[in-house]
Amino acid sequence: MNKNVGIGLRRDIANDIINGAYIKPAFIEFAPENWIDMGGYWKKILDKAAAGYPVTCHGLSLSLGSPEDLDWDFLKKIKKFLKDYNVQIYSEHLSYTKSRNAHLYDLLPIPFREDAVKHVAERIRNVQDFLERKIAIENVSYYTPVAPEMTEAEFVSSIVKEADCDLLLDVNNVYVNAFNHQYNAKDFIKNLPLDRVAYIHMAGHEQVEPDLIIDTHGEAIIDPVYELFEWTIGQLKPVPVLLERDFNLENIKELGQEMNRLQGICNTNWKKHHELVA
Repeated sequence: MNKNVGIGLRRDIANDIINGAYIKPAFIEFAPENWIDMGGYWKKILDKAAAGYPVTCHGLSLSLGSPEDLDWDFLKKIKKFLKDYNVQIYSEHLSYTKSRNAHLYDLLPIPFREDAVKHVAERIRNVQDFLERKIAIENVSYYTPVAPEMTEAEFVSSIVKEADCDLLLDVNNVYVNAFNHQYNAKDFIKNLPLDRVAYIHMAGHEQVEPDLIIDTHGEAIIDPVYELFEWTIGQLKPVPVLLERDFNLENIKELGQEMNRLQGICNTNWKKHHELVA
């Protein structure tokens, strides 16, 4: 069983995760929106999986960058769900997904501006106060900056500081953005508040043009992203690491191999820390 590396609970592989024959994650992650108010067969599957593994949740619908008020009815459901399933970490995207209460079904970038920092940080503080817990915000992939007045790293860091929240560091998103927007991935990571990283995501992507990568979560992780991951965790204390795969889930052994490779990198880089706390 992996000590640090988890995997997303997808319906295609839910029974494989529960059985633990080919993959035995350290934890499972899922979007609470996809399971809240679920009944019947899939509720039983969720309960069985949650009984076997620690649970983290990665949300899709808070829409932290939206101008309208937070959805308090939804947050009430989230609070109960997190308690019912003893969720260890609740994270959300640093993006927006709603406008005038219409769901856009995409993770859209927030302008890198000081007024946006204050707006988003206030919303995060309100969410944290209501949930009575810190949340972790994720650096997202984006394909065009929107009216930037500061760098992406400054934007993310300012929100984490002002909101007093945690950071979900998606290493693949850093790689994708660094490639698409031509900046240095390691310099970007160095300028983040690394002491606030509570969680890491790792995933695959697809290069569709010589100068464009799309963050798909449907492909195997490539070697340069593994290399960036290895360098990154050398800067961090041990935290949970998620293998994020949303589709192309047919080869369960391949997923297990990816998880094992990630765990091997964690073992090598965090060995001294484990020895100190043992």
